[in-house]
Amino acid sequence: MPPKTKSDDRFKEVRNAKALRDYFVDERFEAGIALKGTEVKSIRAGRAQINDAFGRMERGELWLHNAHIEQYAFGNIYNHDAKRTRKLLLHRHQLRKVAQALEAGGRALVPLRLYFKGALVKAEIALCTGKKLYDKRDTLKKKVLDREVEKAMKNRRR
Repeated sequence: MPPKTKSDDRFKEVRNAKALRDYFVDERFEAGIALKGTEVKSIRAGRAQINDAFGRMERGELWLHNAHIEQYAFGNIYNHDAKRTRKLLLHRHQLRKVAQALEAGGRALVPLRLYFKGALVKAEIALCTGKKLYDKRDTLKKKVLDREVEKAMKNRRR
């Protein structure tokens, strides 16, 4: 009998659904997050949401605001606060680059996804520029056209 393997129905990643719709993504970074134990367990269960989250530089450190990580169901009195600010961990040269971009203005630091890399929780964050309404419409039109082309190609193959 083959050895038991871990099931694939476990958590894969949490995505920010609004990010690619509302922003042009300029540059991406992989950042670690300073979390508590119960937060990691909640993320592993897929109980996190980063749609309204953003990053901010404060006193030379990068912080993640508005990320909602639900309280762990089996936690005790030491359970975490769901919307607390969490420290993002980057290399010093990356922090400098992000700080310069944010100080210049017109850009935002947006988390795109949370995922596990081994046993560690990582955040993919990006420097983004906001889209105007007409840019959003153009993106939607392009998506519809791509879908129609794909459908036509599929029908043609038959």
